[in-house]
Amino acid sequence: MDEPVKVLHIVMFPWLAIGHLKPFFRLSKSFARKGHRISFVSSPRNLQRIAKVPQDLAHLINLVSLPLPEVELLPPDAESSMDVPYAKQQLLKIALDLLEPSVRSFLENAEPKPDFIVYDYASHWLPQMAAEVGISRAFFSLFTAAFMAFLGPPAALMAGENTRSTAEDYTVVPEWIPFPSNMAFRVYEMTKNMEKGNTYDSGTSDSIRFGISINESDIVIFRSCEEFEPEWFDVVRKIYTKPVIPIGVLPMEDEEDEFENNQEWLKIKYWLDSHGPNSVVYVALGTEATLTHEETRELALGLEQSNFPFLWVLNRDNRSDILPDGFCERVSNRGFIYAKWAPQIKILGHPAVGGFLTHCGWNSVTEALGFGRVLILFPVMNDQGLNSRLLKDKNVGVEIPRKEEDGSFTSDSVAESLRFAMVSEEGKSVRDNAKRMQDLFGNKSKSDSYIDSFVSFLIHYKG
Repeated sequence: MDEPVKVLHIVMFPWLAIGHLKPFFRLSKSFARKGHRISFVSSPRNLQRIAKVPQDLAHLINLVSLPLPEVELLPPDAESSMDVPYAKQQLLKIALDLLEPSVRSFLENAEPKPDFIVYDYASHWLPQMAAEVGISRAFFSLFTAAFMAFLGPPAALMAGENTRSTAEDYTVVPEWIPFPSNMAFRVYEMTKNMEKGNTYDSGTSDSIRFGISINESDIVIFRSCEEFEPEWFDVVRKIYTKPVIPIGVLPMEDEEDEFENNQEWLKIKYWLDSHGPNSVVYVALGTEATLTHEETRELALGLEQSNFPFLWVLNRDNRSDILPDGFCERVSNRGFIYAKWAPQIKILGHPAVGGFLTHCGWNSVTEALGFGRVLILFPVMNDQGLNSRLLKDKNVGVEIPRKEEDGSFTSDSVAESLRFAMVSEEGKSVRDNAKRMQDLFGNKSKSDSYIDSFVSFLIHYKG
């Protein structure tokens, strides 16, 4: 007689950013489809932002709403990184840290008692609390194994500024990477990261948050594939000295079905339908990336010079009014400039889209490679520079050249990179490699097998 399958109660606690909330929620649905109970904990507004709980999973997924405590200088309705400028994100981390008593109360009183809590990098106080309550802990990295390998062992992270205090310190491949590699930031990338993050102080650096979150976890899971970056999984396993489990990239399933007959999507689709296969460049730099006036200008002029049809989704900081004079009129016959939230999966899945000019956020990259789209790499902040190095190394993208000292670039370099990626004979191997990635990043059955293996691990985990 078969032994009954153990039903787990898993608590999910993501960082307050849409790019973190959505993958956590996708993983929650994957767990629930295997019959496990989920408590998804976040703030009220963020819970409204994520896709609705599917009706067939409503009895298994409980949305737990914890209002964020007030923080001076943080707007009262700011609950996500998309609600505040990058400089104020440390204030959001203060609000997150002030949630500690509410989270403890929930964990102590949750019925049935949770078996696992899956948490993000920012809540460094959570693993110790979970241990005190008797709950096993899984740190969920939404970053690549390559990026986390570069950050290093927990001890190095917890040493923080004692080991890496200048932008130049991040431009060197660290000693724990045992093979030749280009996995390092450029000076201008780290200078920008450091300048942007210095306006406010949460009291705990991101380096220390990462270090403690990893060090005090029982297991570390990655939204990535072993087949894509095997050498980097070898490194993180060595430096973490605990179970490291890739869970696949969690391909998008049903979140954008609601847009099927949406008037805005139909307007975009009508425009895309008027172009041939693989002819359009999709341009989107995420919800948080901010370009200077000069960067926006050169990017626009490069798109114009390339002569490719393009769909450019502007985020909140890249407004159409800072585009070059006359640009919109000059490209009106082949450029679609869109200044609202856009259904990215539907756009990337349209056969007219050939290439994706991207900020190299890992969410966007996994979505694009899920459709085999070649990448034109334009990293802006955070982990994106290292993602760009990884993607270039895997020969699935072309990086727009920039000056080492200040990160400046020209419209010519944008146009040349687009031509190389989209149509040149020299770029054919990059296009072919990107196309091959579709079977790895867009394969739902492969993703399901990753989840099956992970769930089996959790069920049999003895702690």
